[in-house]
Amino acid sequence: MFNNLTNRLSTTLKNIRGIGRLTEENIKQTLHDISIALLEADVSLPVVRSFINCVKEKAVGQEVNKRMTPGQEFIKIVRNELIIAMGKENNTLNLAVPPPAVVLLIGLQGTGKTTSTGKLAKFLKEKHKKKVLIVSTDIYRPAAIKQLETLSNQIDVDFYPSSYNEKPICIAKNALKEATIKLYDVLLVDTAGRLHINDSMMEELKQIYNAINPIETLFVIDAMMGQDIVNAAKIFDKILSFTGVILTKADSDARGGAALSIRYTTGKPIKFIGTGEKLEALEQFYPDRIASRILGMGDVISLIEDIENKIDSEQAENLSEKIKKGENFNLIDFLQQLKQIRKIGNISDLVKKIPGLGNISNNIKPAIDDEMLIRMEAIISSMTVKERKNPNIIKGARKLRIANGSGNKVQDVNKLLKQFNDMQNIMKKIKKSKINNITKYIKNIIPYDFYKR
Repeated sequence: MFNNLTNRLSTTLKNIRGIGRLTEENIKQTLHDISIALLEADVSLPVVRSFINCVKEKAVGQEVNKRMTPGQEFIKIVRNELIIAMGKENNTLNLAVPPPAVVLLIGLQGTGKTTSTGKLAKFLKEKHKKKVLIVSTDIYRPAAIKQLETLSNQIDVDFYPSSYNEKPICIAKNALKEATIKLYDVLLVDTAGRLHINDSMMEELKQIYNAINPIETLFVIDAMMGQDIVNAAKIFDKILSFTGVILTKADSDARGGAALSIRYTTGKPIKFIGTGEKLEALEQFYPDRIASRILGMGDVISLIEDIENKIDSEQAENLSEKIKKGENFNLIDFLQQLKQIRKIGNISDLVKKIPGLGNISNNIKPAIDDEMLIRMEAIISSMTVKERKNPNIIKGARKLRIANGSGNKVQDVNKLLKQFNDMQNIMKKIKKSKINNITKYIKNIIPYDFYKR
């Protein structure tokens, strides 16, 4: 989402790294370039002006830490102001009420409220061990109720049935009654998308709000909508006073201005960001981590959390034991590792979280992407069990059969076997604990773009 902003700021801030002292004169051009970068990212003008003034005020005459250069100090100031603009700290859901805690999701049409309801239900169930009930009050969009029911089945969360001939306010009241009787911890209420200029729909939303008295009202916004969403947010907030924001489609090529503008404009925090279409692709919003990503500094903490939450620890332990015992690393193991990598998320997004590699993720995308991993899985899936256990038997005729069966070319099968052989060599080196050799082999597998910068 922040690709363009990150690239512009990285280029701009390079120019100031070598200066000996921060003065109004030598940071003038840099501040100008930062303001242009923010405006191009669709950050609203009042936010840009406030941001630049704060950076300027804190930078000029700043007493530089002896362990930092003036350029590093300036970058630190920029990062701190980005954090302040986005909310200073993570704001979690307030569920500290007698159950059920009611969470209402609202927003414009097409922003992803229904999918976000499913994602949030999965998050609360798995991360916070909550007993969750979800309900749809959207009687206007075809298949909206069925969509949420399908999502509930996928994540194994209870769904309160509703129909198109019921009134939304009655659906919400009955769902709350059900959640109270059956001792649910949380009730998530999905609503129909509506334009803020539609008075009757907004009045209906207000009635639902008053009837169920939610502890949290989350305004779901599309990251691709830019500054337009800020005006809508003001009106929704005036009517309902929402408590936080879910920012969807953060994995898109949106310019990111909404994330920097919404808190400044409404005073309400972004609580979650949707980072993909999968139901696990929902992250808590940490302003400090996002600021680091914007400045190309990576986000190791989020990367570690991704790995801890999505990697099968039992599988990883089994593989570790297998290597220790000296057993062969075969294509069955390789396939499991590919699936584990895909669980973590989009490859280019993962790379951005690694310090120093954020700015090169676009360059490695042609070499390492989700499509490539899917092709590799397809190739291995086209092999027999015997071939997976003994890759050395895969020769000409077998390669052709595997290529045809997976919809690939023989060259693709050869590439996969080459990568597998490299991975086998790494496993042998790990067993022998020769770290220098491990690094050499890894360099041969990872594209040259990783190392040439």
